[in-house]
This record gives sequence, C-alpha cells and structure tokens, in this order.
Amino acid sequence: MNELLRWMLNLPPQASSVARHIDYLHYSVILATFAGVTACAVAAVYFVVRYRRRGNELTPHVVAPGWLEATVITGLLALFVMWWLIGFHQYRELETAPPDAMPIYVTAKQWMWKFQYPSGPSSTDVLTVPVGQPVKLIMTSRDVIHSFYVPAFRIKQDVVPGRATTVWFQAETAGTYDIMCTQYCGTRHSFMRGQVVALPPDDYARWLDAAEPDHFAGKGQGQGLVARGREVAAEHGCRRCHSLDGTPSIGPTWLGSFGRVRQLVSGGAVTIDEDYITESMMDPRAKVALGFKPVMPSFEGKLAPADVAAIVELIRSLRDATPPREELPPRD
Repeated sequence: MNELLRWMLNLPPQASSVARHIDYLHYSVILATFAGVTACAVAAVYFVVRYRRRGNELTPHVVAPGWLEATVITGLLALFVMWWLIGFHQYRELETAPPDAMPIYVTAKQWMWKFQYPSGPSSTDVLTVPVGQPVKLIMTSRDVIHSFYVPAFRIKQDVVPGRATTVWFQAETAGTYDIMCTQYCGTRHSFMRGQVVALPPDDYARWLDAAEPDHFAGKGQGQGLVARGREVAAEHGCRRCHSLDGTPSIGPTWLGSFGRVRQLVSGGAVTIDEDYITESMMDPRAKVALGFKPVMPSFEGKLAPADVAAIVELIRSLRDATPPREELPPRD
C-alpha cells in the first residue's frame, strides 16, 4: 500500500529514517480529504435526486439531526488535533539530532553548496555520507537566505546569513539524491543544485581516507577543524578572553561549555549550541552571559563561515571536559 500511494502521488524514494513516517502523515491527510470530498459529493447527488422538485410540488424542508452535526464537528476537530500532535512530534524529532550524529558544516553561497567535514575534507555541491549513521548539518549562508532541501529525505531547512541553523538525517539506502535550494536567492536560483552520495560504511571510510590529502588548497585546509579552530582563535584574539582549560578570564571559558545551559544577564537561559555560539560571534550583545560584561566585539564580516565552523568545532571538542569550578569572571 505504501508503494502504491507513493507512486500515485509521484513522491521520490523514502531514503531516510524519517521519510516513511512523514509520508504516512501525508497519506492520512490526503486520504481523509478524498473521503470527505467523496462523502460530500455522494450526499449532494443523493439530495439532488431524492428532493428534486416534481412539477408544482413544493420542495420539502430538510433539517439535519443534531447528532449528525455534532458528529461531523467532533470528527473534524479530532482529526485536526490528531494531525497536529503527530506533526508536532515529527517536528521535534527533526529538530533534535541524536547525540551520536556526525556534524558536517554547510556554507550556502550564490549559487553553490560547500561542505566541510570535521576531520579535514571539504567538497562543493556533493555531500558524501555513510549509510546508517545520523548526520547533523550545521548551516550558514555567506550572502542571502537559502533553503536546503533533499526530497528523498523529506528534510528542508532555511539557511540564514550570520546564523547557524541545523537539520539532521540518516540515509537508509545507498545511492545519489538531489539537493535543491527552495528559497529564491537570485537569477541562478534554479541552478543551485547538489547531490547527497550515501555510501556503505566501509566505502565511506575509504572515501574519507582518500579525500583528506587531495581535496584542499589554501590557508587552513587539509587539517582538522579543531586544529584550524585553535589557529583562528589565536589569530583573532579569542583566547585572550576565553580560556581552553577552565581558567577564569574576561569571558566564559570554553572548557566543558558546549551543551551546557548558560544563565543570561537578561534573566533567561540558553543552551550553548552551534546557533548560540555563532550568534555570540556575530552579535555578542544579544545574549550576554550572567556575571560577564558585554565587552566582546562583533566578528560579523571578519570571520569566514569556515572559520566560524572551526571555532564551533573547537568548542565542541572540549564538551566532555569538566570545568574545575563554576565559571566566574576574574576580580578586578
């Protein structure tokens, strides 16, 4: 039945771990709509035939019983609530990557996709991933808003300049799948296409080994993002304010910070993730950590997306370390 409905609706293959469940919701909405339209059509034909005017005979006045009206209203409301609950559950599932998801950094640019792997390799317009391994994409844009869409995986996420947005997937079947941009981004928007190449784990490991030596050129390329992150942090003076070993400084330490909840001067709290770290670099006054002064300058326009990714990956690499004590600014 699944394949029949997929064929009838002209849907692409269900190539990710979430695709089938999203299609099931799609099917239920479509089939319920068809059933409702059919019921209305049958009722209309029945009333036209049963209560049509015959000569000078008066048309009878027909009133639907109250129980029928209540049943229809309750049924429609129940369908709406059920679909909303299922859709919200799927949304939360898509927004929450598994803890063991492999991070890959994505930079969108008119009119191409660039992918950066933590271990070093990068590629343009071709994203290579292992089958059966959750993959978390950490995405940003160099110019305008783009939207990353893989129809076969049933995932779509806007990519915004100066921010880090995330989406995850797990390819279930080896193959090649189209990447499209679904946000109009300029005159060559329709040419902003790419491919996901899903390989069996052994083939992926061989690809990764072969890719490391020869996919790179230029400053900072050919080394892991963590090593590059240390260089970027040193070049831009980040380590004068943020320690890597828990030592108190002008700004919060990076040791063991990734994934923690941080209290803010505004009174709220935020989880230290890719989005928060990126926002803190681009707009450091937006969410100031409690106990620290808003003295950090903005690095918007000063850091390339690849360098931002390197800083994020450096902070992520320190996540399992535990700060020696609660981080506090140094006393004057």
